[in-house]
Amino acid sequence: MSAEASAEAAPEVVPGVVREAAPAAGRMPFAPVRVVLPGMLRDLADGRAEIEVDSPSASQSVADLLDRAFATHRVLDGKVRDERGEIRRHVKVFVNGEDATRGQGVDTPVPSGARVHIVNAVSGG
Repeated sequence: MSAEASAEAAPEVVPGVVREAAPAAGRMPFAPVRVVLPGMLRDLADGRAEIEVDSPSASQSVADLLDRAFATHRVLDGKVRDERGEIRRHVKVFVNGEDATRGQGVDTPVPSGARVHIVNAVSGG
């Protein structure tokens, strides 16, 4: 192998810079989605304000996201979705600030790296 060929094959070394390993062939890394919970639901998620969910693809539905987010918190799922799997009437789900409950509901796409806020209605008398 010539010196020119080996220089082209070797990665550039820059002092003080750590390079990440390349993702597996054909796969791009996807940013996790953060599900932000209201205060009244945090006790059902071990006191956590947010649940981070890995993104299996560039986009997923709200239903798929909630399935993974609530896999270990089934009681929490029952507070957000009804027995048909739809978002409850008194709950709002926002995907990057857009109200999913006014559009496609649980079929709303959730892009990689999104912030999903769950908001319970507040009522009083």
